[in-house]
Formats: sequence, structure tokens, C-alpha cells
Amino acid sequence: MELAIQIQVEELPEGLFLATSDELPGLVAQGRTVAETLEIARDVARKLIEARRERDGIPNLPSTSERRDYTIVVAA
Repeated sequence: MELAIQIQVEELPEGLFLATSDELPGLVAQGRTVAETLEIARDVARKLIEARRERDGIPNLPSTSERRDYTIVVAA
């Protein structure tokens, strides 16, 4: 089963990127690029979900088939 998790990425003053998730507490990942940060976040999320599944059962997160998120960029 694939789960859909919202990730927020912000650029830090040092030039690194930090990823967190309101949907998956404890998810914190840092990388040199957005792509690297998201890759690390995916690994952290997988480990957090696995630990939560062992402790509490299946986490209450939407599956990829239930969610559609889009971002649009508009010049203003």
C-alpha cells in the first residue's frame, strides 16, 4: 500500500533544506537540495510508519488513490 503524506520543505539560512510533516509527527529531514531532502524524508517516513504500524497497527493516512494535490505557479 502506498500512502500520501504532505511534506513541507523550507530553505534554511545556511542554504540547506528542511522537510517536516504535520501529517506524520516526528518526520524531520535535512538535505543539500530539495530532491535530496525529499529522498531522506521518504526514508524517515517509511521508518516512522513501520514503527507506528508495529506499535499501533496501520497508520491513519490517506492512500495515494484517495488524494490528489496540485501546486500551481502564477506570475503576479
